[in-house]
Amino acid sequence: MKRLILMAVVALAALPAAAQIQEAFPSYVQVNGRAEKEITPDEFYLQIIINERDSKGKISVESQQRDMIAALKKLGVDVEKQLKVANLSSEFFKKKTSVATAKYQLQLGTSAEVARAWQALDNLGISDVSILKVSHSKIDAYKEEVRVEAIRNARANAATLAEAIGQTVGKCFYIYDSNSNVMPVMYDNAVLMRSAKAYGAAEATAEEEPLEFKTIRLEYSVQAKFVLE
Repeated sequence: MKRLILMAVVALAALPAAAQIQEAFPSYVQVNGRAEKEITPDEFYLQIIINERDSKGKISVESQQRDMIAALKKLGVDVEKQLKVANLSSEFFKKKTSVATAKYQLQLGTSAEVARAWQALDNLGISDVSILKVSHSKIDAYKEEVRVEAIRNARANAATLAEAIGQTVGKCFYIYDSNSNVMPVMYDNAVLMRSAKAYGAAEATAEEEPLEFKTIRLEYSVQAKFVLE
């Protein structure tokens, strides 16, 4: 009898402690939230390499540079803002001769501009042209949009689970902002070059569309914990 009374006293004494623990560590639901968005790029960065070796040393880098700038200006490119010198160097061979090379970065705004620039450079004999990257002028703003959408998605997921057990979600007390990713886009420059040539040949008759670039894919994921009420 004494043992039963003792057990009852212990149980009653434990109730306030259990309530405090419950209050300190409420029931909660842990969910993941995801969001993604695809945007069409409006910034195209080309790498252009001029090398005297391409003309067997007959045309200097300076001369090719002047021709390149003239051709780009003819296309409406603001070379002071859109064309940058990335590197200038000399290569030395066994015969102690040097071949100068210059590397440039060209920023353009549309795929049509890329096609026309690529065609113009190829006409000058400048064939070492490649895509460095594509981006969007408002990419940071789009990232924030996707980020916010991810946490909203997490709350919606939590609400769905809570409703299934007859409860609702309360305050969010934990958010793990795991990552913000711009999915890498790879291009086959040889294919783009052929497309640029085809576009340049057909531009007058408008039989072909400008170069088609892949969209930029933004992905965001978060982990969150919500109180169950």
